[in-house]
Amino acid sequence: MPSFKIDLSTAVVFVATAPEPKMVNKKTGERAVDRETGASMSTVGLLVSDEGEGNLYQVAVPETGLPEGLAPGTPVKVIGLKARDWENEFNGQKRHGISFRAVAVAAGV
Repeated sequence: MPSFKIDLSTAVVFVATAPEPKMVNKKTGERAVDRETGASMSTVGLLVSDEGEGNLYQVAVPETGLPEGLAPGTPVKVIGLKARDWENEFNGQKRHGISFRAVAVAAGV
């Protein structure tokens, strides 16, 4: 599926929730891995404010792209943010949404 770049050049971005391991299977504890680099993935909640509107996004980021100590309220710069739509079927019910992924999140902007 195609992904789309998101322009944050005029936005203010803050950490809403600290990074947590992104899991493929919570029962087995299997972590998600970046297919290109092999780095373990994490998910961080980001509050993006732009043009008078604020939105909360859960963004997947390789651990190699996350600085130590990201805490809620920290202003950050997001590098390479992309959105991709998804759809799956679970227990006979179709689900769909948009997932977000970034190359890195830099603190102290």
